[in-house]
Amino acid sequence: MTSDVSGPAPASSRAGAAAPAIVATGLSKAFGKKVALDGVSLTVPRGSVFALLGPNGSGKTTLVQVLSTLRLPSAGSAEVLGHDLRTAPAEVRAGIGVTGQFSAVDSMLTGLENLLLMAKLYHLARDEGEARARSLLKRFDLSEAWSRPPSTYSGGMRRRLDIAMTLMGDPALIFLDEPTTGLDPRSRQTMWQIVREFVAEGVTVFLTTQYLQEADELADQIALLDHGRVVAHGTPAELKQHAPGAHITLRFATSAGLHAAARSVPGSTPDADAFTLRCPMAADGGAVKRVLDRVPDGLPIEDITVHTPDLDDVFFALSGTTPQTRTEDTARTGDHR
Repeated sequence: MTSDVSGPAPASSRAGAAAPAIVATGLSKAFGKKVALDGVSLTVPRGSVFALLGPNGSGKTTLVQVLSTLRLPSAGSAEVLGHDLRTAPAEVRAGIGVTGQFSAVDSMLTGLENLLLMAKLYHLARDEGEARARSLLKRFDLSEAWSRPPSTYSGGMRRRLDIAMTLMGDPALIFLDEPTTGLDPRSRQTMWQIVREFVAEGVTVFLTTQYLQEADELADQIALLDHGRVVAHGTPAELKQHAPGAHITLRFATSAGLHAAARSVPGSTPDADAFTLRCPMAADGGAVKRVLDRVPDGLPIEDITVHTPDLDDVFFALSGTTPQTRTEDTARTGDHR
């Protein structure tokens, strides 16, 4: 089965009519009898943030490994920055940066030494490497920690250093594999701002995450991966429109008012203890008015709460899983992310 993710370039794209950063067709990857990717096709416009959502074991990390040439696909093809994964892996690697789930920082070196090591790996001249390293230390607010080993850094500081190391090669495309896992809310917000700055400079970001809010905040396009297949794709707004769960909750002053309204609003669910009525509604602009028009005149409504679907609703509706069932499934089958 081939799952296709495509569409027009988002408004934030600075590439105009330039070729996409990634075009993948029918990518599959198996580990023995375990299928980690099952016919994934996707297109990532340049200068955008593409978020890949999915529970543990869905194939997110495997897809990043394939697209970044760390693993060969079992079937299918892909071009990254215009280069074929199979025939030009060196050219692909020259244009990308990868920050994995686990830090690549060497705790025995200082922050500056970690960056200078990356400069050597990228074959930068000594002066150029040191200048770029110090510029990145300043950009990532690590100037005062340059001479300290990362073992003395906070989690957020280590993650910023990890991404700074990725940027030493000045990549056009950055893979960020669950970059904010384990970070506190303030560090997560800092990381989001860094991603926004990348895109403003024309860099393409391929982001995997389990944080639905993160994808909602950052992504131009989102694909939901489950059991190795893309089960949904689109902008955050488009995905929310197709998720169930939109409803309006009305709170009444009296029990009599509650039950009178319940008789008048089809499909509504009363909560006698809270004097509230949950009313399903369609995901469009006139939905709230249509619900209220069904409430008999003269019934005092004390409060109105509107719930529109969010990416949590999308995630659980389309992946057909809950955190508990996914944890149990991963424990049984192994986690091929």
